[in-house]
Formats: sequence, structure tokens, C-alpha cells
Amino acid sequence: MTHKILIIDDEEKLRSLLARIIKSEGFEVFEAKDLKSGFKKLEQTEIDVILCDVKLPDGNGVDFLQNIKANFPLLEVILLTAFGNIPDGVQAMKNGAFDYIVKGDDNDKIIPLLYKALEKVELQKKVEQLEKRIASKYSFETIIGKSKGIEQVIDLAQKVAKTDSTVLLTGETGTGKEVFAQAIHENSNRVGKSFVALNCSTFSKEILESELFGHKQGAFTGALKDKKGFIEEANGGTLFLDEIGEMPIDLQAKLLRVLETSEYIPVGDTTPKKSNFRLIAATNRDLKTESDEHRFRSDLYFRLNIFEIKLPSLRERIKDIGVLTHYFVKQFSEKTNKKTLHIADDFLQKLENYSWPGNIRELKNIIERSVILSNGDTLTSDVLPYEMQHQTEKSTKSMSAFSMQSVEKLHIQKVLNYTKGNKAETARLLEIGIATLYRKLEEYGIENSKI
Repeated sequence: MTHKILIIDDEEKLRSLLARIIKSEGFEVFEAKDLKSGFKKLEQTEIDVILCDVKLPDGNGVDFLQNIKANFPLLEVILLTAFGNIPDGVQAMKNGAFDYIVKGDDNDKIIPLLYKALEKVELQKKVEQLEKRIASKYSFETIIGKSKGIEQVIDLAQKVAKTDSTVLLTGETGTGKEVFAQAIHENSNRVGKSFVALNCSTFSKEILESELFGHKQGAFTGALKDKKGFIEEANGGTLFLDEIGEMPIDLQAKLLRVLETSEYIPVGDTTPKKSNFRLIAATNRDLKTESDEHRFRSDLYFRLNIFEIKLPSLRERIKDIGVLTHYFVKQFSEKTNKKTLHIADDFLQKLENYSWPGNIRELKNIIERSVILSNGDTLTSDVLPYEMQHQTEKSTKSMSAFSMQSVEKLHIQKVLNYTKGNKAETARLLEIGIATLYRKLEEYGIENSKI
């Protein structure tokens, strides 16, 4: 693509000379004799760089620069003056000029400066395109599903996005909490600022504290230089703390102070710093139960729970499984260079009958595996994992009151009642994996029973 340069100068001979020099470099050149006609050219053509005289019949190029930057922020301007002076030069740079040069004395600098200015323009355009792709990737419109549950959640998220309120996203693992956090950020007043995500379950207490608050050089062994924390990185933007229920209790107190005062102290430092960020937190734990049992600070829980959004599990979105399946099949067919596969009825039926303990994340993995294993042009149930191919009907047979199965079923029901149906918490208290719990629920027919 040919770059477009606009020259604004009332001296016709100089303007024509500059135009010939710049055209010889392969650029497309436009000319204007004053600011008014120059601005009209900008409205008609996508200009990359402007060479603009400072003194013009209808105004001053330094002042005009602000108008250009306000309306065409990606465009770069090089100001030309017959008599350079320091105050004008300083003001020109403050107003956003790429450079400020003297006619005649600095003519040999014009072409190198043009190339440097164009490099900056290209970089800014790439950044803008990347930001648009990110915004479209995480917009609410890209969240797949038409079930009532997901539509209600999207509606809540859209309403809170425009505010600065703290948001608590709850729900089982794999339900898309980070996708919602990103969408809320991209639809907020902080769009374009940093979105910083930290998983609280990934690090030890000491490392998590350093990652969150930053540290000073020498604060601990291995702290060879100052390090910015995620709180500082999120200044002006959004901080997303995933699995916040896993945060050690003493760090919870420090986080609470930041939320209340906007101040924090890096590890090994004594001087408080400030950070203005919006917090979005996520957890698959029941923080109310955790706080009641003193495993999570109740004051932090109430501070986080300003606006809770509970994401539905995939089992609660049965009608969305088909839509999600078609989307992932298309995605992975393209990724593996296959023609988009058809989906057999038995394949989809097995998916809809499955309990999905890993939710959308598990569905995505299953579809990718199935697409890889498929040989023909249709996905059939024989490419699904063994446990999905051989799902059994929920057990309805009567049990002896003295059998181990009866005792186990009764105990699971009691724990489910205690946790008010929270399956993640039930699995934790039973000291079994969530997948094991779902298998037991299926086996004993507890899934749809009243608990």
C-alpha cells in the first residue's frame, strides 16, 4: 500500500519542491495552501503523515496540531518553520508533533523523518487492529448460547459493565468466568486500558504476594531488582483475580486494604503507592460458607459481593450444547485442515446426556479430540471417550437399607443438603474429586432428586 503524505504550506514553490522530492521516494503526495483546505483533504483521504508550515494565512500550525490529533489520532505531523524558536518547538511537541524542523537548515532531515514517522503510524495502526480483535473476541456478542440462563447472565454483565463496581463471578470450573471478565472490561469505561489476570491458586503465598503487590530489590532471596505487581500494572484498568477463594487469609487482609484505600505497599518497601483499578474476582467456591467457617475473611467477602454473577453450568444449559458443539467442530475442523464435519444424532445425544463436570472447557477438549480421531466426514459417537459412549441410565433399582451403596447414597444426600446443593463444596467435604461426585450422583439417581 502506498503511503499518503499531505504538505500544507502557503509558499507554492517550496511546496512543489517538497512534493517532487517526496514523490521520488514512491509516496503519494497531496498539497494544500492553508489549514482550511488541508483539513478538507484529511476528511476526504486517509493521510499517514502531514508536513505542515507553522505560519499560515488562516492560522498557526502549532495550534492546528491539537485539532488534527483530536480528529485523527493515528496521524503524525512534522512541523516546518522558517524561523525556529524554542518556545514554539516545546509547545509543538507538547501538542503531539512528531518533530519540529527549520526550513532550509534541516531539509536533509525530511525524508529520514518521514520514514520514522511512517514506522510509528504503522505500529499504531497494528496496535489499534489488535485492540479491535481483542475487543471483538471478548464482546458479549461472541458468547455462545441462547438458553434462558446464559441470556440472563449476559444481561446482568452488560448492565454492570458500564459501572466501576466490583464484580464477583461464581460458578463451577470451566463455565467461562475469564471470558465474562474480559467482556465486562471491554464493554466498560476502562476499555483500552490494561486487563491484568492473576490466578490465585497457581502460586505459593510468598510468590502470590510478590506478584500481586510487587517487591523492592533485596526484599527476599532472588529479588535482584524492583518488580511491579499486578495491582500497579492494572492502574487505570481492570484486575481480574481468578480463584480468589484460594488466596491465603493474611493476603486477603492486604487486598481488603487496597480495595478500601486504593493504597498498597510493595514487599520490602515502606512507602505506600496508589492504584486506581476495577476488581473482578472469580471463584468456584461458596465464599459465604467459606466465610461462615472462617476460611475466608467475611469483611472481604462482603466487599467483593457488591455484584455477584453466577454462571450456569453446562448441565443447566442443555439447549446450548448443540450450538457450542457446532461452533467447536467448525473451529477445530479449520485448525486441523479438515472440511467441516457433520454431526451425527447419536454423537450429539451422548453429549446432551453427559453430566459435564468440566463444563464448557471439557466440551471443547472432547470436540477437539473427536475431530482429530474422526476418519470420515461425520462425527459419530464411536470417537467419544469410553465413559461417554457407555453411559448408563441413572440407577432406579431399590437398595437394601444395610448395603454400602445405600449408606453412601444417604451420606452424599446429607452433604448436598448441608451445602445447599453446591457440588464443588460437596466434593471437597467428601474428599473426592468433582468428577467422582458426578459419577456417584449419576449412579444413585441423585441428580434430579430434591436435595
